[in-house]
Amino acid sequence: MQVKGFGAGYLVDDVAATTRFYADVVGLPVTVELDWFASVNAGAPGFEISFVQRGHESIPAGHRTQEVSGLSFGLVVEDARAEAKRLEEAGIELVAPVVDEVYGQRHFYFADPNGVLLDVIEMIPVDPDWAAANLPAS
Repeated sequence: MQVKGFGAGYLVDDVAATTRFYADVVGLPVTVELDWFASVNAGAPGFEISFVQRGHESIPAGHRTQEVSGLSFGLVVEDARAEAKRLEEAGIELVAPVVDEVYGQRHFYFADPNGVLLDVIEMIPVDPDWAAANLPAS
């Protein structure tokens, strides 16, 4: 398989509200917007997050009404603390506060209107002691 792009999609009850959230709150540009389907660009050409109306006939019959469960998206940013502050000032509740991880990430979580977790990640230096114990020697 020669993959030329990547699209993560999930079923939602309100395509328009979900699209507005990703466009207005997250800041991702809308690439397709229909009444039953929408897609936003996830930061690079060919990388999309799509929303399909729950129950739509384009989804295989046994899967049309499934609820979202266990889904999260990672969004890499330059400054996680600044993004957390911006979101909180806009009235968005953080699911988990900004933390620095020994494996080289500063991140926090918030949720979209469907309960999908968004992990906002800033890459930071890896803790040298953790790296010595967990990463292969280079």
